[in-house]
Amino acid sequence: MSARSPAQPPELPDLDEEIEDETVIVEEETPEIEATPQRLQSGMAVIRAFWETLPGSPGVYRMLNGEGEVLYVGKARNLKARVSAYARGDAPNNRIARMISETSAMEFVTTTTETEALLLETNLIKQLKPRYNVLMRDDKSFPFIVITGDHAAPQILKHRGARNRKGSYFGPFASAQAVNRTLNALQRAFLIRTCSDSYYENRSRPCLLHQIKRCAAPCTGEVSLEAYAGLVEEAKAFLSGKSGTIREKLGTEMMAAADNLDFERAARLRDRLAGLSAVQASQDINPAGVEEADVFAIHAEAGQFCIEVFFFRTGQNWGNRAFFPRADRTLEPGEVLDSFLGQFYDERPAPRLIMLSEEVENRELLAEALTIRAGHKVEILVPKRGEKRDMVNHALTNAKEALGRRLAESASQTRLLEGVAAAFGLAKSPRRIDVFDNSHIMGTNAVGAMIVAGPRGFSKTHYRTYNIRSEEITPGDDYGMMREVMQRRFSRLAKEAVRDEKLDDPDSLPHWPDLVLIDGGKGQLEAVRGVLADLGITDVPLVGVAKGPDRDAGRETFLIPGRTPFKLPPRDPTLYFIQRLRDEAHRFAIGTHRAKRKREMGKNPLDEIPGIGPARKRALLLHFGTAKAVSRASYADLARVSGINEATARLVYDFFHEKLN
Repeated sequence: MSARSPAQPPELPDLDEEIEDETVIVEEETPEIEATPQRLQSGMAVIRAFWETLPGSPGVYRMLNGEGEVLYVGKARNLKARVSAYARGDAPNNRIARMISETSAMEFVTTTTETEALLLETNLIKQLKPRYNVLMRDDKSFPFIVITGDHAAPQILKHRGARNRKGSYFGPFASAQAVNRTLNALQRAFLIRTCSDSYYENRSRPCLLHQIKRCAAPCTGEVSLEAYAGLVEEAKAFLSGKSGTIREKLGTEMMAAADNLDFERAARLRDRLAGLSAVQASQDINPAGVEEADVFAIHAEAGQFCIEVFFFRTGQNWGNRAFFPRADRTLEPGEVLDSFLGQFYDERPAPRLIMLSEEVENRELLAEALTIRAGHKVEILVPKRGEKRDMVNHALTNAKEALGRRLAESASQTRLLEGVAAAFGLAKSPRRIDVFDNSHIMGTNAVGAMIVAGPRGFSKTHYRTYNIRSEEITPGDDYGMMREVMQRRFSRLAKEAVRDEKLDDPDSLPHWPDLVLIDGGKGQLEAVRGVLADLGITDVPLVGVAKGPDRDAGRETFLIPGRTPFKLPPRDPTLYFIQRLRDEAHRFAIGTHRAKRKREMGKNPLDEIPGIGPARKRALLLHFGTAKAVSRASYADLARVSGINEATARLVYDFFHEKLN
């Protein structure tokens, strides 16, 4: 289907349906196109041409600009009726007018039902991130607790991401801290192991967790697998909401043990009951009448939105999280919440009950879609009274407080960025500050790190690490490492990112930094300056942050090309802000270096042998004890290992002996 301008526009139906005001702030740094009458007419002509042949069925439409960028994704119960509003040029605000003006083509997908259209729309919005749709800021997966089902002695652990491993999953929890607290208490209550399978297989005596009564130690037979399975089932029952039954059972057993004068067993049961109490005491609100629900409350202030989400499972509060979606300030809270919900549950399991603080247009349609996806009935309510309304009001209070804190932090951050601009002679407050640091030990496991800060503070999604790869760099050469990092960073930036950036979203970060801070003195600064000069980049402000005498914080010297080195007053808030930036870069670099060093130290030579997977590796280690013993074994000894055939034995033997020779 092509975009064409008919000679005589067909008469469009006069529909009561108005254009939905769903537009939001631009996602990336695309200059705003003014909706002049000529451009508006051009966009309308494009849309009219597509409208002529559209069916009246449900579906999803996409509006594209001249570069093929998707501007907007929408759904419709009747595609022809929905698009007719755009074709008439009905633009209730300037955003809709701009969107129509930029439209150079449209794409359509018809669906059987409006529910299918809603699901497809959500998927496309998350995938394409159109400039004129409501977008979730933070789509990081929530943590779960999993009790594995692929081992004779199941393990309990924290889990994020795809559920590829066999087991029982419980969640979601609002944060990793909430999971860690719960896991710690569950260990006390049910004594389930948290160690890896390889660690479990190689134990010859109980570890410290057994000694401090956090594990039943099935690895060494301190508890039979049958008894351990009973502990696992109790833990599953507790996490499934049967906490009262489990507590009653343990209490009965404790009293029976005490009556039989088995005080040691009674004490163990008492400690387990205390563990269960710790789980429940860590929850803030445990509603009596709500077993499983998510609670959403939205608050708008100063043109920004905050959506607070509380998670209730098994009658317990499993934490809450605040989201700040990108949405145009003229939207109503219910419109933002409506668009947010579909994206939120795109890859997350929905509970049986969802409670909202605002009525949303697609409430029944979304409930139907989530019911189909979840395999059980999902109900969406806007409670008006009673305990459920109290829960929503509590979430709303938290949303107001979270947005208030964010606005206060934003104002403070703005003043600090203004101070940075004044201190370093910048023409305007920086929207993006890149800070670079290196970390290594005697040149080994060297890494470079970049952290990013902007109007909203640290932007961790933009952090980057660089493994130092050049073989020409002398180990420990900080200048050489800095040159490699800057070469890789800015050569890629020059290829991929446009410089002409105009940001409509006050929270968006440009691709190019407005200021680059280097943790180092004159040598590091000159190394960076030389790299940028070779790349033809001369307009990025550079500042070196040299540590003070004895590396004392507060006595840093700042070096700027073309200026005399200087210091800031000891109690200047700008100085504290720069120290925070420098310390964050140092923390990130050190953390990355330590993780890399730990991986290197933990490497097993058997991992380098092609064809040796976890099962054969375990068989070799169980037989010989260590990788070093495997390397010394003869071919005949290797061939006698259970699970190792002659070809594999030859492979292992040749690997070590060729390596040694």
